[in-house]
Amino acid sequence: MKFKTLMIIKAVVCLGFGPLLLFFPGQLLNLLGTSFGPGAAFTARLYGATLFGNLFLTWLARTAENCIARRAIIWHLFIYDAIALIATLIIQLSGGLNVLGWGIVAVYLFFTIGFGYFLLPQNISK
Repeated sequence: MKFKTLMIIKAVVCLGFGPLLLFFPGQLLNLLGTSFGPGAAFTARLYGATLFGNLFLTWLARTAENCIARRAIIWHLFIYDAIALIATLIIQLSGGLNVLGWGIVAVYLFFTIGFGYFLLPQNISK
């Protein structure tokens, strides 16, 4: 997969979930089988804002040439997705989300592997 393609896929995912978490957090969290309250609303909306930031980062940097800035962006997204993968997996395994939570785990696994691939020296310029 090319860097540009991965960045576009990431942007589309962020576009899909960012507005839902920012404007309709209760409905999304209920769909995932988790409880919803003021703390969850606050956290979900902050996460929605983070996804909007990642949306703009991935969309605007999708054509970045191989340089220090592109490598920093890849590192950022790799670390972000790897931590989110671990956190989501822990929540999923503890029963905090219903079966739909596995889809979120899969998405973070995909992006962790995808951005990790571009950190390998032989794949930097792809």
